[in-house]
Amino acid sequence: MLVVQQIIENKEAYIAALAKRNFEAVSVLEKVINLDEERRATQAKLDTIKAESNKINKEIGVLFKNGEQQKAGILREKASQIKESTNELAEKLPKIQEELKELLYTIPNIPHDSVPNGQSDEDNEEVFREGDIPVLEEGALPHWELAKKYDIIDFELGVKISGAGFPVYKGKGARLQRALISYFLDKNTAAGYTEYQVPHLVNEASGFGTGQLPDKEGQMYHVTADDLYLIPTAEVPVTNMFRDELVTEKELPIRCTGYTPCFRREAGSYGAHVRGLNRLHQFDKVEIVRIEKPENSYKALDGMVAHVKEILNELKLPYRILRLCGGDIGFTAALTFDFEVFSTAQDRWLEISSVSNFESFQANRLKLRFKDNNGKNQLVHTLNGSSLALPRVLAGILENYQTPNGIKIPEVLVPYCGFEYID
Repeated sequence: MLVVQQIIENKEAYIAALAKRNFEAVSVLEKVINLDEERRATQAKLDTIKAESNKINKEIGVLFKNGEQQKAGILREKASQIKESTNELAEKLPKIQEELKELLYTIPNIPHDSVPNGQSDEDNEEVFREGDIPVLEEGALPHWELAKKYDIIDFELGVKISGAGFPVYKGKGARLQRALISYFLDKNTAAGYTEYQVPHLVNEASGFGTGQLPDKEGQMYHVTADDLYLIPTAEVPVTNMFRDELVTEKELPIRCTGYTPCFRREAGSYGAHVRGLNRLHQFDKVEIVRIEKPENSYKALDGMVAHVKEILNELKLPYRILRLCGGDIGFTAALTFDFEVFSTAQDRWLEISSVSNFESFQANRLKLRFKDNNGKNQLVHTLNGSSLALPRVLAGILENYQTPNGIKIPEVLVPYCGFEYID
């Protein structure tokens, strides 16, 4: 959520920046400024009337004490009128505040200067590419056919149990999943991230804190009886551990990692591009989250990008990094880099990680601040990234490592899964 004072001070710059997102900001920002002026004026008037009321009440006490009942009675009538005005203003103020807050919730984050212009994912900017795309034998199969051939993922059984998008991993497929999770967590903790196990359901306040609510696209599963939401990513519970907190400067940076299943309705998803593991309603992911001083957040973002690159280099998967354009960047992000693995059997790129700096956008919603060395409270910057999402990493391994003798396991994973081939 944007800070109102910054909107007031940077209105024209914000309008120009939000245009990158194809967001018409003029009328919205003007309404924010007008509502804030109304809020301030109402608060000032309420404070003045309350001060006058307190003064009159003291005077009434003195008059009664001095036996001047008639004068006291006149002041009591005035006090009654003031109380009525106070009640009206006290009722009006929270309505203005709520309207202002709801309006702020509709405004996306200000994109970083380096975010390219563009309408869709076709306009994203490739900034890095690594690894040679393997040449596969004739008749190479996509991962959903390999899963069936080697009996490691059962998509039909998942449909029977839950529905489409809920695969069942079996045998070496399940062990490879577990190996990837352990490997990712070990890499993250070795890099200084503290591991957490967090709830897989969150309350409404948590959803608002990290920006998943209001859920404009209907992608979250809502447990209506308890008013809880299944998490779309570990980012939500991990970041919300620090909601309403005031940390000290010496505690920063805070680095967290965690493994969770993730749940997404993926409403409206259909077609060949969602086959197999390409898009699921339930999937596993290991996440990294950082809480930083504002001046350090972009250096931290570079470090997170380098960290994910190291993991993919060890897995020896061909990948590229994209800087997302204004039309494709997420609602809460100021700058996002997407990692994509090349699926040789499908002849297409598959997104496997998204690393973002939210600057103070989430922190303002979370009321997450730090006290600097001068004793001043400031909003922190929050960052998060997939490190990594399993389904498409697994798809990339199955397709790119397939051989006539089976699927070779990346060398770095062999100690984790205990076998070198799926055959």
